[in-house]
Amino acid sequence: MICTLGDLLLDVIVRASEPAAAEADTAAETRVTSGGQAANVASWVAELGEPARFIGKQADDAAGALVRSLLERRGVDLAGPRVEGKTGVVVSLVGEDGDRSMATDRGIALELREDELDGAWFEDCRWLHLSGYSLLADPIAGAALAAARLARGAGARVSVDLSSWSAIRARGPERFRTSLEEVAPDVVFANEPEWELVGGAYGLGETAVVKRGSRGVVVLGASGAEEHAPAGAEVIDTTGAGDALAAGFIVGGIELGLEAAARCVSQLGAVPV
Repeated sequence: MICTLGDLLLDVIVRASEPAAAEADTAAETRVTSGGQAANVASWVAELGEPARFIGKQADDAAGALVRSLLERRGVDLAGPRVEGKTGVVVSLVGEDGDRSMATDRGIALELREDELDGAWFEDCRWLHLSGYSLLADPIAGAALAAARLARGAGARVSVDLSSWSAIRARGPERFRTSLEEVAPDVVFANEPEWELVGGAYGLGETAVVKRGSRGVVVLGASGAEEHAPAGAEVIDTTGAGDALAAGFIVGGIELGLEAAARCVSQLGAVPV
């Protein structure tokens, strides 16, 4: 079982063919689906044929019921406390070139506590993937660190996606780096700004996958640096490309990761259509 821990959110993707007109209508293509980095990775893992489990705090509201049903329909096992509260929402605004900006309300997801974890969720876990967002707020940061210990105890490998340079800067790069060192990930995924903020490769994991957008990725490991070009694809929306890359890498290595990322950017939204 490949497990992920982090947020399960409602994703609203909006792609307009022209800038929004003030006080007027603007034609757009939209998609509403499940979101949250950890949930997206779990969706792609299941799509690529591996058993997947999402772990996170879930709100017992209408939006929560919708996103849970969408995740379960993709074959993802869900674990974590379900409580009264509000499911978070991410609104992704996609430009004509496929680049996106996001407005994020994490809702109840960041309230996951260490004492709400169940060791049984990790007993069959061969890999735990942590969303960096889970290390960027409290109390979920404590839960993420505890989850890493539980997964290690079950013999699992651990990976972290650094997630957001702006959130790292707000949290404090040194504080975030300290959390990363405590997790001691086997694999780190990061884009270039995130990588620079945490001081590069020194002391973090045996492997790093540094994402460079249209320039592909660099895989850093014991054998040095290996550059990989992106798989060819028409870019519709870059939302979730890093999540698909991480899922593919975990399941089958960098080539499968690049193929999954190419599939992701050729559609609207961060999860498989």
